[in-house]
Amino acid sequence: MVAHVLRLRTALLIGALRGQRRARTIGTLVVVAVVTAVVCAAVLSLEAVPGDVARTVVVLGSAAILLGFLIGPILVGAVDQLDPRRFAVFGVDENRMPWVLAVAALVSVPSFAVIAVNVCVCAVAIRLGAPWYAAVPMTALGVLITVLTARIGMAINALVLPERRSRELTSLFALAVIVIAFPVAVFFASMRWDGQVPPTVSSLTGTVGVTPLAAPVGFLFDVAAGDTAGAWASGVIALVTAGVCAAVWSILVKRLLTTTQRPSSSRERTGLGWFGLMPSNAFGAIAARSLVYWFRDRRYLVNILVVPVAGVLSALPLLVAGVPLEIAALVPVPVMALFFGWLPHNDVAYDSTALWTHVASGVSGLFDRLGRLVPVLLVAVPVLAVAVPLTMLWIGDWRMLLPLTGLAASLLLSALGISSVVSVLAPYAVSRPGDSPFQQPQRPTSRGAYGPASALLGAIALSVPTIWLFVLTIAAGDQYAPATLWVGLAIGAVVLAAGSVVGGRAFERGGERLMEFVESS
Repeated sequence: MVAHVLRLRTALLIGALRGQRRARTIGTLVVVAVVTAVVCAAVLSLEAVPGDVARTVVVLGSAAILLGFLIGPILVGAVDQLDPRRFAVFGVDENRMPWVLAVAALVSVPSFAVIAVNVCVCAVAIRLGAPWYAAVPMTALGVLITVLTARIGMAINALVLPERRSRELTSLFALAVIVIAFPVAVFFASMRWDGQVPPTVSSLTGTVGVTPLAAPVGFLFDVAAGDTAGAWASGVIALVTAGVCAAVWSILVKRLLTTTQRPSSSRERTGLGWFGLMPSNAFGAIAARSLVYWFRDRRYLVNILVVPVAGVLSALPLLVAGVPLEIAALVPVPVMALFFGWLPHNDVAYDSTALWTHVASGVSGLFDRLGRLVPVLLVAVPVLAVAVPLTMLWIGDWRMLLPLTGLAASLLLSALGISSVVSVLAPYAVSRPGDSPFQQPQRPTSRGAYGPASALLGAIALSVPTIWLFVLTIAAGDQYAPATLWVGLAIGAVVLAAGSVVGGRAFERGGERLMEFVESS
């Protein structure tokens, strides 16, 4: 069985060089080969740098590679040529199949690249003092963990996610990568090395080196540095990680061999877009409808585009007035968070006559309020995740990360909670669907001119404790930073929950009034 699968794997690799996509495949192979060669050369050059620098680069790089092999197949929706379900019709042995496929997985271009890089890491560790009889087996164990991790990612992708990935699902994955990867990249880019490892990065490396993400390479450099306790900890964790990965892979293979249909794939194939992606309940339907409106109606799009611009421009008057750059640069993020939360304060009016679908269906007011907030959060969170680390990079003080995050969360969530109430109690006339977003409606039917101001000022008033702690952090030191973060999150969460409940009840009781408003406006 092993020989047969290996021959099949080799035939698939050779077959990829034929056919209409031959030029594209060859180009991809050349790029992978060049990148692998560059990485190997960079790893080998670490022999000339201090041991702590080499350890930091290799440990963090290995952790990034392992995460990439795990989530890469999920993000890109890669098709597994050795999907265990393809062998189910041949009556294969469920106990032997996981190991057969794991061995066959070594015969692939990504696996060859990983093996080459790990061999170079092993060579560097040996030259730095690690004994070869410990370095070689641990390097092989690291390669095995990486390959099994990739197989686990493929199996999860096959079990959970649809074969035909929609644009909406791909967009969600891309946003998740931005939210997580961009702040980390900016943080490392802002570090000043000067030939030495910054204390923050050194502490992070020590932690990652004893986790499943980089335990094998952590063992190599701990042994090279003579850290016996660290080497034992990293070695044990690496062995346990390999065992857990093998067990998980075996379970997933058995599940795939006995599974004939992927869940939710039929919904995805129907081409329903956001409606096929969201949950099959009232909340999911309203969230999907809101997402379609927000990303297609130019009235919503203009509002979204204006918020980042307004946030950046808010710092210019302060700079002109002589406010120090370190203080003025902290203003745009809270301003953007506040206005993002303020955007849905009149979403009922933007629905126009389409509101009757919500009222006639008797949908829960709470689901209506929460579903309408999904598009705002889907836009606001990535934008703020990019803006916050850029602000830290600009002012050069990462101690303000927690306070600024807490203040932004407080303003965003508080404004969303108040907007959930104001949009029901005080809607006002807006341009109709299809009209220019800059057109002023000539209809004297606005019953809540105070709504925009109350949503804006209410969020600021409720965030006063967070603002006060934020100011104390700037004036007195970073001992108030954790309190600012947690107080901001707590206030925002409470206001959002309360606003959603109150707004939901008001929506249920005021359906006729709202229908009269949208019909007359």
